[in-house]
Amino acid sequence: MNSTMQDKENEKPPSSTPRPSPPWRVAVLANIKEHDRELPPDAPPDTGADYDYIETIDHIRGAIETDGHQTIFIQADRNLPFALQESRPDICFNIAEGLGGDAREALTPALLELLQIPYTGSRVLTNAISLDKTLTKRIWRDRRLPVAPFQEFTFNDEPLRPELIRHFPLFVKPAREGTGMGVDTRAIVNNETELRERVEYIIRMYNQPALVEVFLPGREFTVGVLGRRDAALYSRHPEWYEKDGSLRLPVLELDNSRSVTPSIYGLEAKAQSIGSEGAPGYLCPAPTDPELTRKLHHLAWRAHVVLGALDVSRTDIRLDAEGQPPPTEIYTLPGLTPDYSDLCLQTNAHGISYTDLILEILYLGASRWGMIEPRQAPSAPLKKRTEPLGGSEKADPGKPEALKLAAVTTG
Repeated sequence: MNSTMQDKENEKPPSSTPRPSPPWRVAVLANIKEHDRELPPDAPPDTGADYDYIETIDHIRGAIETDGHQTIFIQADRNLPFALQESRPDICFNIAEGLGGDAREALTPALLELLQIPYTGSRVLTNAISLDKTLTKRIWRDRRLPVAPFQEFTFNDEPLRPELIRHFPLFVKPAREGTGMGVDTRAIVNNETELRERVEYIIRMYNQPALVEVFLPGREFTVGVLGRRDAALYSRHPEWYEKDGSLRLPVLELDNSRSVTPSIYGLEAKAQSIGSEGAPGYLCPAPTDPELTRKLHHLAWRAHVVLGALDVSRTDIRLDAEGQPPPTEIYTLPGLTPDYSDLCLQTNAHGISYTDLILEILYLGASRWGMIEPRQAPSAPLKKRTEPLGGSEKADPGKPEALKLAAVTTG
């Protein structure tokens, strides 16, 4: 079997009985933040930070229901296997982060494949790898993506590699967390004493290895990617996609100079309301020259493809001291809170409504399970925006994107 045929097989989950035609019964699977939940005394202070608010689930369900589908919400907890067997959904819209373990974001996809229930987004292996930042960087490096020097510490007393000794300050974070968990102003260490203290804290508090990497001092970006090789054959909007089947969304720049955690886009900064004091600035499309934009789009696409991500992802990229843009991490379960999550800011800037985004993710997922028939040929590409919102083109406050992007500035 050649590589192209093998790739196509890897994108297809196991099939069983013929799948129903739309409208469908769609289960939205997620883990919910609980404001009054008491954490165990030994738990990290940001436990569950990457879980979703119930309001986000309601927005997703509302978007899906606009196209005639029925929706239910199922909490992705230990009762999930029984709830799925009882509710018998046609397909699951998966944003579940998982309850724990070193591959927690892969738990729900693994269960769905075991039960042969269709679901959206990337499959088991990709979700497991993308949560493991060290393994992700090793794969990227092997596939010749630019990666800043790094080292994983399982124990605090491991010797520091020479390529890192020469590059203080360094940056320390948990190797297998997301949403800025374990990242604050103390994540930047300026000498080996600070390094050892921070590594010991991460290993003890998060019960996992610490990832140490060269601190990248330059501009910070994040880039979303939608689609896969045959996306235009199943999409409701085939004109969105390039010939390779991908849509590279407008680059979002994060201006952390005004952030509550300067130079760091960590959990505390991400939790700030857009436009409030201490919140980072959000510039989308980012004011970058065409060559840098091309590089950022290419790297985000490569990061997505190399890991086998399907249908949607978001990749963080930060410039190093020489102005080069190494990717830092990828999210195969990016946040989907309308007018708030980074991916939603980018789709807004591209003229894609929240409803269209959610339905696109749903239908691309369904197509892998034979629930949608392919069309014959894609249409012409959609013309992209060239002017940052907040620049010479004024946002219309009556439009959905203005709800959050009214606070998105151009510097």
